[in-house]
Amino acid sequence: MDTMSNILVIGSLNADLVVRAPRFPAPGETISGEDLAIIPGGKGANQAVAAARQGAQVSMLGRVGSDSFGPTLTQNLQTNNVDTTHVYTDASATGTAIIVVDASGQNSIVLSPGANGKVTLADVDAFPFQEEKMLLLQLEIPLETVTHAASLARQNGLRVILNPAPARPIPDSLLADVDILIPNESELQLLSGQSVTDTDSAKAAAHILLEKGVKTVIVTLGANGALLVTDEKTTHVSTFKVDVVDTTAAGDAFISGLAAALLKGKSLEEAVHYGNASGALAATKFGAQPSLPTQNEVEQLLRR
Repeated sequence: MDTMSNILVIGSLNADLVVRAPRFPAPGETISGEDLAIIPGGKGANQAVAAARQGAQVSMLGRVGSDSFGPTLTQNLQTNNVDTTHVYTDASATGTAIIVVDASGQNSIVLSPGANGKVTLADVDAFPFQEEKMLLLQLEIPLETVTHAASLARQNGLRVILNPAPARPIPDSLLADVDILIPNESELQLLSGQSVTDTDSAKAAAHILLEKGVKTVIVTLGANGALLVTDEKTTHVSTFKVDVVDTTAAGDAFISGLAAALLKGKSLEEAVHYGNASGALAATKFGAQPSLPTQNEVEQLLRR
């Protein structure tokens, strides 16, 4: 693989406690599921592993707890060639996600932030930004930490990619430091204050965010691919037809595929196409990080 310039991911590391069930239980109902799987997850760690599998050199900054999950998550990153020098151990519990996956592959998630809620501005300040090319951010760590990281990255000339998930309002000061914003339809609706029901409304909502200083908005549309919106034009990039097993981390695979493609010098549109291939492949396997495709797998799908 070609070594590419560095990607820094600042974000969450979770232990995903996953059970497959025929359907989601109703309130007050107990149903039987399959065996519990404990799988490394967290949007930050997912994106770090996904980018590393695409051949990028990746560093992760975040926090794990002082329980048994912490070392497991850190070692898993190292196994996937992610630098964990800036993954700190906190006195609290490691972040966990309780995930139920139904027969159709849809998931329902309860998140316990744990140590992810303790990632500080000082943690960010301790990182040598000037050596990186790109920063990937999500919203599973404190918002003030995300805002500070984006600002520092902008000052150091990094390209800032923000995945505004889980959905929550974010300040205009953060949006102004974002080069590429990657929301899904519900996140776009929340951030723009506009109803998003189709391509036209998604484009209108994305333009509201461009006016706040975001350079590019890429709206992920699940099975319908993605909408690439800049001041100049709007492009719909369709995705690949696959058999969906589990959609967990498909969005993370999309983002990291896109980031890796941009580092290789691909155009935005080519990078979205590459991201679509990464996301589609991730949806064909069970679990978050186990489903993340390699560079070779994505290139094979693109050739097909």
